[in-house]
Amino acid sequence: MTKTAVGCASVDALTNRLARRARDGEVRVPTRMRPKRMAELIGGSLHWIVKHRIVARLEILRFDDRSDGRIDIVCVAELIPLTPSPKRAHQGWRYLEEDAAPAAGMVDDSGLGALPPALYGRLSALALV
Repeated sequence: MTKTAVGCASVDALTNRLARRARDGEVRVPTRMRPKRMAELIGGSLHWIVKHRIVARLEILRFDDRSDGRIDIVCVAELIPLTPSPKRAHQGWRYLEEDAAPAAGMVDDSGLGALPPALYGRLSALALV
């Protein structure tokens, strides 16, 4: 599953936002729409998009109903950084097929996450990253 980190300019900003929301080792991400494939998403990952790149993920623990009719995606509070991969931003969340998801354990030690999005896009189009 992918979700755009609206208003976050960097992975650090996303990390800080999620740290403020964390309680008892969990973080709740509210959404309006109930995923039809909820059962298969539990144990999977919520991948975060920052500046048109998938940059990190959270493990999905469960989905909880809220009193206001919305749904909470309940995740482990530990944000796992990934090697950035291009992904268009979107509203809400979208399903991400396993073969399109960044491989687990890929940490961004390369510095690619610090590149400006336009430069990263051009390098990616030339198959240099």
